[in-house]
Amino acid sequence: MKINNTEIKIESDDIFTYRRIRRAIGYLGISLPILLVGLSFISFFHTQIQPSISHYYYTNLREIFTGTLCAVGLFLICYKGHKNKSIWKNDNLLTNIAGIMAICVALIPTNPEDFLQKIYTIIPLTEKWLGWLHYGFAAILFLILALLAINVFTIGQENETRAPKSILNENNIYRACGYSILVSVILVPVADQLKLFSYSTLVFEAIALFAFGIAWLIKGRALGDQGKIGQKLYQENNPVDTEKVFEE
Repeated sequence: MKINNTEIKIESDDIFTYRRIRRAIGYLGISLPILLVGLSFISFFHTQIQPSISHYYYTNLREIFTGTLCAVGLFLICYKGHKNKSIWKNDNLLTNIAGIMAICVALIPTNPEDFLQKIYTIIPLTEKWLGWLHYGFAAILFLILALLAINVFTIGQENETRAPKSILNENNIYRACGYSILVSVILVPVADQLKLFSYSTLVFEAIALFAFGIAWLIKGRALGDQGKIGQKLYQENNPVDTEKVFEE
């Protein structure tokens, strides 16, 4: 089938648009804990380091917390993936659900130490169940992000038979990131109950966000895909292959 230059250019533009969205999601995920914790050390913001990422809702850095999560949510909803027959591999459906969860996490906050602070939230009720709802949304969000990394991002090289593969092959990175998210989600309540160390929830949430961000940056080819990087990560050292990218 013959494809004219205009069609090739449109496909190429679509490819790089997808990659830019993936990179934007990745950068936002990584930057959230860095910004919140980093700005906590600057006296101008009058904010102490919080016990969790979610507790920054009740500080002067609330706009960064809610704004970043809402941006991630909107990018995920706008991201149009493949409508795979399997629900567990349908990235179009999964990213839509994850996007909604991210926005819910941003707008329905965790329980504060002083419940009177809740009168300043979008739902001005001091009910404890609203805080548990927040953690429910967060758990679903992280579980879907892990599922995307493990089950969806790996599809591109699912049938790749060339060998040997580098230990830095993209699928190895996706799986490592996905399982890191899962382990972090499990360790958040465990470490909190056992009082393992101070700021344990904050640390494990940050690890999960870093893993999420790294997976999306690799998928968005933030490091490029030419030369040694292309060979180690993607097993390619050629110009953009439009057919392969859309299979991803």
